[in-house]
Amino acid sequence: MTSHANSLQDTRFASDSTTLAKNAITWTPSDPNNTSVAQFIASVNARHGLGLSSYQALHHWSISEISAFWEEIVNFFNVAGEGLHAPAIEDLNMPYAHWYPHARLNFAENVLRIAEDPSMKERIAIQHVYEDNTVENITWTELRSQVQALAASLQERGVKQHHVVAAVLPNIPEAIIGLLAAASLGAIWSINSPDMSVSATLDRITQLQPKAIIGTSGYTFKGEHIDLSDYMRQVSEALPETDLRIIIHDNNTTALIDGFEPFDALVNTDKRLAPIRLSFDHPLWVLFSSGTTGAPKGIVHSHGGITLEGYKGIGLQQDMGRGDTYYVAANTSWMVWNTLAMTLLVGCSVVTYAGSPRIGGDDRQFEILALSGATMFATGAAYLALVEKSGLIPNEKYDLSKLRRIMSTGSPLAPSTWRWVHDAIKADVHLGSDSGGTDICSGLIGSNPLDAVYIGEIQGACLGVAAEVWDESGNRVYDQLGELVVTAPMPSMPIYFWNDPEGQRMHGAYFDTYPGIWRHGDWVTETSRGTFIVQGRSDATLNRQGVRLGTADIYAAIEEIPEIQQSLVLGVEFSDGQYYMPLFVQLFPEHKLTPELSDKINNQIRRKATPRHVPDEIIHVPEIPVSHTNKRLEVPIKRLYLGMDLKKSLNIGSVSNPDALQWFVDHAQEIRSRYT
Repeated sequence: MTSHANSLQDTRFASDSTTLAKNAITWTPSDPNNTSVAQFIASVNARHGLGLSSYQALHHWSISEISAFWEEIVNFFNVAGEGLHAPAIEDLNMPYAHWYPHARLNFAENVLRIAEDPSMKERIAIQHVYEDNTVENITWTELRSQVQALAASLQERGVKQHHVVAAVLPNIPEAIIGLLAAASLGAIWSINSPDMSVSATLDRITQLQPKAIIGTSGYTFKGEHIDLSDYMRQVSEALPETDLRIIIHDNNTTALIDGFEPFDALVNTDKRLAPIRLSFDHPLWVLFSSGTTGAPKGIVHSHGGITLEGYKGIGLQQDMGRGDTYYVAANTSWMVWNTLAMTLLVGCSVVTYAGSPRIGGDDRQFEILALSGATMFATGAAYLALVEKSGLIPNEKYDLSKLRRIMSTGSPLAPSTWRWVHDAIKADVHLGSDSGGTDICSGLIGSNPLDAVYIGEIQGACLGVAAEVWDESGNRVYDQLGELVVTAPMPSMPIYFWNDPEGQRMHGAYFDTYPGIWRHGDWVTETSRGTFIVQGRSDATLNRQGVRLGTADIYAAIEEIPEIQQSLVLGVEFSDGQYYMPLFVQLFPEHKLTPELSDKINNQIRRKATPRHVPDEIIHVPEIPVSHTNKRLEVPIKRLYLGMDLKKSLNIGSVSNPDALQWFVDHAQEIRSRYT
């Protein structure tokens, strides 16, 4: 199956034009019949005797006939496996809906079977771009060979089904190879970016008690070699029960680290292990929550759920297939990195890059797009806004003729940036804003290749996603702010949380507010025409430059600073796409917030967490409001900055020190006047 949606921009926007009207259409499909969704609709109509003729009609069918819809995904993409016959699901009650109870399949098998097609064997599966623009290619045949060799080596060294293979790797091809090798033999994959501190990495990995760990000796960033030898030694020492340690040597470091085997030795072997078919709900990987309320939560997804979601999300929603090339600017701790592997399912080539996203200039990402010939670019809204404000015009410098789609995610995209993309990047590019999350490793509301795009709005709910917006009483609302909920199960919902045998943490994360209904934690408006506008997170999760961050990492980083008595960090997403992340500190009476102390706090956060965790400003406050159990009131205080009245923001009776609130009320008013 191949398909491509050719885009048509209705109006080329002048760079000095005023902001587009609220209802302005920025893109319409020029050939909607030449899309995978159109082909899917034709297949559904033929097999079910229906007359579906639009995306909205297909979406309605996909959530009213849930089992039939996912059965058609299996049929349309010819998913490799056995027992994938009807029904896909019988009991729609959440949580713990049980999909395809008799099926056996493997995510890696569905990826690697692309190499069996004679026309694909020598085509590029992965392009790796270095900071100096050197490119190394891995063909589909080479990818399959390396994955099967690594899987055989892992099995030979004792890695079995349900064992955890934990990686600390940047965005390099070996990370994808490791994921697919672990998946092939039924081990559980988890990966962490080495730009996080050792302590932040261990907060995640030690929960998993991995059987094997894969790390790297270093990588190049901003033209400098980042030596990770000591980093990996510290990680290794904290995992005494881990039997197998593997190291990938970069070009600048060849010395072995004690106790580690070289990755090359495990891949350069004559032995091969083909993917083993597993139950549909066999765990595939563990993704971690941002750690807002304590230790990061391990979210576990299944082989079957991610396989079906990948085919649907990449193949239908994003209209990607063989002949396409996908580039996403993501580190490995962000779930968007996992979409690289999911994109391989449809035979699309992917680009990996571990270098600086801004080396040589703010438009570095567009240089990579031109170099790789990418047809789709996924990025955070903050990056697009950054390049816009830089004054750079990428299409005057780079050949972006092959670029068909841009997916903006992570935070709302400002209307001015929306207009700038069509003017400065490509007039007929399909720019879409998508919103989903780590929780489902996919989108809930997002783009589609059949409908028009309205500036500032997400095109609609994704196929198979019963997304609605509810008020506090559980009533569905339109054209007003509410909670984004999902009223029916999806295959890629978590099968469980790590170390949560009774399911209490998982239930509390999604199902406590509306029993039996998934509450996602986003504040959203659903318009009368079925589009969506995301207003921000309804919880305290930070969302910096498109990457979700945990407040707990910041608190942990500064807890040893003796001058600080209490602290509070917020991430406030304003409707025009601006993001404000202040750190409020309550100091002990004998101290003042001097420039030296501010530098000390920022350096500590940068060193113990990541540079992304450094706040926009540090503000000395008289007192931090806390609950009677001494918990920071992150969400209620954040609501003040989003314009909510104090009495609606929180129950003042729940505050241990209510006199501390007025300072934040006044400051929130000042900030809103500055940003809006």
